[in-house]
Amino acid sequence: MSTHTDAVVVTGLGATTPLGGDAVSTWRAMLDGRSGIGRIEEEWAEALPARIAGRLAVEPGEVLDRVQARRMDRCEQVALVAAREAWGDAGRPEVDPERLAVVIGTGTGGVLTTLAQDDVLEASGVRRVSPHTVPMLMANGPAAWVSIELGAKGGAHTPVSACASGAEAIAMGLDLIRLGRADVVVAGGAEACIHPLPLAGFSQAKAHSTRNDEPQRASRPFDADRDGFVIGEGAAVVVLERASFAAARAARAHATLAGAGVTSDAHHITAAHPEGQVRAMRLALASAGLSPLDVQHVHAHATSTPMGDLAEARSVAEAIGTHPSVTATKSMTGHLFGAAGALGALAALLAVRDGVVPATANLDRLDPEVPLDVVAGGPRRGAVTAALTNSFGFGGHNASLVFTPAP
Repeated sequence: MSTHTDAVVVTGLGATTPLGGDAVSTWRAMLDGRSGIGRIEEEWAEALPARIAGRLAVEPGEVLDRVQARRMDRCEQVALVAAREAWGDAGRPEVDPERLAVVIGTGTGGVLTTLAQDDVLEASGVRRVSPHTVPMLMANGPAAWVSIELGAKGGAHTPVSACASGAEAIAMGLDLIRLGRADVVVAGGAEACIHPLPLAGFSQAKAHSTRNDEPQRASRPFDADRDGFVIGEGAAVVVLERASFAAARAARAHATLAGAGVTSDAHHITAAHPEGQVRAMRLALASAGLSPLDVQHVHAHATSTPMGDLAEARSVAEAIGTHPSVTATKSMTGHLFGAAGALGALAALLAVRDGVVPATANLDRLDPEVPLDVVAGGPRRGAVTAALTNSFGFGGHNASLVFTPAP
């Protein structure tokens, strides 16, 4: 049985993103400052105010079995691709199935299937609707497919917490191990919702960038000229293990998941409240047994919205201080919504492992109201002994994770 004193380590990494079809290529692209954002060329986008997105670098259909892929929503596909990579990277642990759990968060689940099958229903009637519709649209589909793939019988869970979903999934994985309910947890987030309806909705809410002529420069967190986020798609998954379990099988650990904090604002359905963000960061530090001065790096949620970036900057300054290096990789990937927190976790723990922080792309002129040391121009090298990553979502969801070096 696990105890709070038994550390939780990250032994596997997996991802499929606008920057690469796996975790290694995604991380390399972040360090190189490359962008995965481009124009939406399809005819349906012509009437939209926002016609840019961060689409997958590698189509999931290229790596999944064709028959299986056809029975899965794109959100489920990316989750399975990332989970397979993470599981292989962890060395495919031999673990009692009842001590293996899966937690995959998502913001919208199978929304592409929902919208597409509704079109079929309206145009062609009931008999043309796919019999696979419900398993494809349900939000728990990604977690269910991964649990089936791995034979996980310790629970298949699905946090649906908007843009905090992926980070909250990893926080839940930490809890499951600390509470003694699992030895190994496969946790992360998945999202695929590049479609006219979400794009129209975000555009109407003035949340999405309309820098259509410069797609690779559109996402610019903390920049004085930012005008909104850019929609993205993909998945990121980590394998978490009780440290003693990992050590017994001589597994390599990338980093330690030292703590997590999850809060809710109870304030407004879309507007964040800084008090909830500050509490999440402080709870994560308390969970890790660290002080604000121990934190050397913050991977910011920073989506590139005028109000959101500034609110987070002030929250970080209050909860942690202005001393850590700060970066925002959504400048390169776009905003992956339910997968964003898991991808941010991957970037933060790799900064700890490799001693390098990716630069925030497109930061030409730091907003003078941002009181932080935001990394720009190129990656910053140097030991990182504690990194915190933030994820905040509509509905007042806040999740912060803390990573430290592997034991």
